[in-house]
Amino acid sequence: MQLTAKLIQVQPLQSGTGRNGEWRKQDIIVETQDQYPKKVCVSLWGTKFQNVPLNAGEMYTIDFDVESREFNGRWYTDVKAWKMEIQSAQKTGPAPVPSNDYDEVPPPENPFSGTNEDIDDLPF
Repeated sequence: MQLTAKLIQVQPLQSGTGRNGEWRKQDIIVETQDQYPKKVCVSLWGTKFQNVPLNAGEMYTIDFDVESREFNGRWYTDVKAWKMEIQSAQKTGPAPVPSNDYDEVPPPENPFSGTNEDIDDLPF
């Protein structure tokens, strides 16, 4: 699933050691920009998000999975991000209008073209 939202708050970094080794978790609170905005707590696990600047007020696109688990008869739900990108300022403005000269219109992008780096973003 994917969500585009504004970062509201960054929670303190949590870390520890479990049976599978060391772990790190950073929770962030984001707010959707819908007619009725919703606040969502998203968990960033591991070190793959350490290069993403977390700035309150910025817009982010977050790819995530939702997972629920049972403990002592109660259910708990986690929103775990597996990819996160900051939105660039260029995407907010209108697209430039090409002139009447047909040679200046860029060709459409091929959705199947890309680098091997795109394939490495898979969560499995």
